[in-house]
Amino acid sequence: MLKEKVLGTIKKYNLIEDGDRIVCGVSGGPDSISMLNILKEIKDEKIYNFEIFVAHINHGLRENAKIDEKYVLEYCEKNNIQCFILNANIKHEAEKQKRGLEETGRIIRYNFFDKVLKETKSNKIAIAHNSNDNVETIIMNVIRGAGLSGLKGIEAKSDIHIRPLIEVNREVIEKYCEDNKLNPRHDESNDENIYTRNKIRNIAIPYIKQELNPNILETITRLSEIAKDDLNYLDSQTELSYKAMCLEEKNITENVYNVEKEATIILDLKKFNKENRAIQKRVILYSINKIFKTTKGIEKIHIEDIIKLCNNNIGNKFITPNKKTKIVIKNKKIYIIGLK
Repeated sequence: MLKEKVLGTIKKYNLIEDGDRIVCGVSGGPDSISMLNILKEIKDEKIYNFEIFVAHINHGLRENAKIDEKYVLEYCEKNNIQCFILNANIKHEAEKQKRGLEETGRIIRYNFFDKVLKETKSNKIAIAHNSNDNVETIIMNVIRGAGLSGLKGIEAKSDIHIRPLIEVNREVIEKYCEDNKLNPRHDESNDENIYTRNKIRNIAIPYIKQELNPNILETITRLSEIAKDDLNYLDSQTELSYKAMCLEEKNITENVYNVEKEATIILDLKKFNKENRAIQKRVILYSINKIFKTTKGIEKIHIEDIIKLCNNNIGNKFITPNKKTKIVIKNKKIYIIGLK
């Protein structure tokens, strides 16, 4: 049942094609080992012709981390899958970089996946997010005050990242592990209600299920699908509007880690001011994302200030929403500048 569901997701979102080389992020928990085992089955049955590699990270945070590492290695050796291991000291790195443990772990994880991707000449990275993760993410986004984009949740496919389990709930995954005697590892930190996600997973959702809506997972998943349809339309309109008002792109690079000095996007101020406010907001975010490959650090208040500056239509004015971004109004043009 689970394999058929995953195959449906793969076909629906075109996650895998013949000739792909896929790096699977595998912790050893139920989600990731199920994903790996199913992809191995699909490969062995020649449903698709692709190669699999495994990337595992020992975060150095838990006593059982070495046992998890051994479990993943043994699975890979048994099934003749090349496995790459990173031993990291997340706590030390978090202190050094002055970041939280979760954020530091995510950065190290994705950097390692990218390294293995290059080393194996792969073209995709498989992440084992499931539908429960998606719902938890949407609830977290709502709590943080995210806009419509926050309701979209986790995408089945984003750039090179694919998520074959995204339409499968945790209960089905655990049953699959039991039926196939996979004996996955258990991360005991998931039981500790320290982090926001764990509080949502272990306290909020069970309460809502019991007291308010037993089908909360399905309900929020439907909400996510509706939001995705609306956002896809808005994204297409934003891109059209951006192309119509963009006068010049200077020093824009595709390298996410190397923003060129004073990378700049110049927009036609008159055309911008004629747009609907919803599109104005999205064009600003679209432009900033084009420069930095992220909109992190740009808050709602910053967007409002930028629109106010543009609508006032007064030349030689500027604001700096953060240390890396400068917005200048000059000669009836909007200059969105990335400061290195």
